[in-house]
Amino acid sequence: MTKKRKPLRVFRILILVILIAVVVYFNQVVIPTMPTPFVPTPTATRAPESYISEAEGLFNDGKLLQAISVYEEAIRYNPNDANIYLALARVQVFAGQIDEALRNAENSLLLSSNNSTAYAVRGWALTRLGDYATAETAIKKAIEIDPNNGLAHAYYAELLGNMYLDNVGPFEAIDIAIEESRVATSLSPNTIEANYARGFILEITDNREEAVQAYLAAININPNIPEIHIALGRTYRVLGAIGNAIDEYTLANTLNPSDPIPDLYTSRAYAAYGEFAKAVQSAELAVSNDPQDPYLIGNLGLMLYRNFEWPEAIEQLRLAINGGTNADGLVIEPLELTGDDLYITQYYSAFALVLANTNHCNEVINVSKTILEKVPSDEDAVFNANEAMRICADSLLTPTNSPTP
Repeated sequence: MTKKRKPLRVFRILILVILIAVVVYFNQVVIPTMPTPFVPTPTATRAPESYISEAEGLFNDGKLLQAISVYEEAIRYNPNDANIYLALARVQVFAGQIDEALRNAENSLLLSSNNSTAYAVRGWALTRLGDYATAETAIKKAIEIDPNNGLAHAYYAELLGNMYLDNVGPFEAIDIAIEESRVATSLSPNTIEANYARGFILEITDNREEAVQAYLAAININPNIPEIHIALGRTYRVLGAIGNAIDEYTLANTLNPSDPIPDLYTSRAYAAYGEFAKAVQSAELAVSNDPQDPYLIGNLGLMLYRNFEWPEAIEQLRLAINGGTNADGLVIEPLELTGDDLYITQYYSAFALVLANTNHCNEVINVSKTILEKVPSDEDAVFNANEAMRICADSLLTPTNSPTP
């Protein structure tokens, strides 16, 4: 009585083995590569050095705002690198973001308290803010740490040049500035700042042909910094090379269209050419970039006056000199006549004359009186003030067909 064995089902066993192998493979190979549910998929991170390289390339291309954005992104990935803050601050000065530049130079110092260049850039930013005393302390500290820091000497030359122009600081400021600019170009001949500082000092000491060469040297290092083209254009204009000046202002405007300064200077260059219609157009562009600046509004009024657009000139000069509200409802602060700025004096003179020549004599006395009291040593301004009052006095004695207000 023996039990018969059931025959082995080889096919079933083979299928079972295969299924077991599939499960093992899926468990050990496939599942580890699958993303965990509800957990974000990791993304590849950029190397911090790539941000630096990209920002430097943007700066060299004149894309200052984009360079600033990339440097800020680099700081988010590496907030403890003092050199990134320092590089960012330098670009921000060139871009006119002075408060931000000062803050980032100080951030760099927090991370590297004995960094000569960080002190130097801090002083450079303070110079641009007009805080000369604090700027000098910072730059001297930079030179004390590293006497061979060419950038520090360049910033010191620029500081002393500004002090000389503003009649502050030591009596021998310009002599020290000349020497510092030479030291800067000797130590750092291939930097923008050293050549720019040298050009600036040569310009303000009336060595303008040499200033042109220094500015061109800075442009050869980086042709896309608007400030340097403005400085070169300014120098060309004084030398009488008006066409070259306009070319440089146009380049600066192309690099930074939101800056009103190239348009302001272009308007004055066209006026020097006697092309007052073009001067008006450039002056209008300057105002459109900064519609609340009374200095720009006064310049537009002056160009309108010279182009014999007198009603429009009166409107703009009155707004610049008396203050008020423009057509868009923006409040304009009045310009004060101090005699420190030749163009403001010209705005007042033009206002007095255009008022007199259009029979607005009720306003002439106050404007002329201000000129006579504030700038009595300016012979041209005094003559114009007296001439405006003479025209009004004659109009009271002799009936005319002049237009009435």
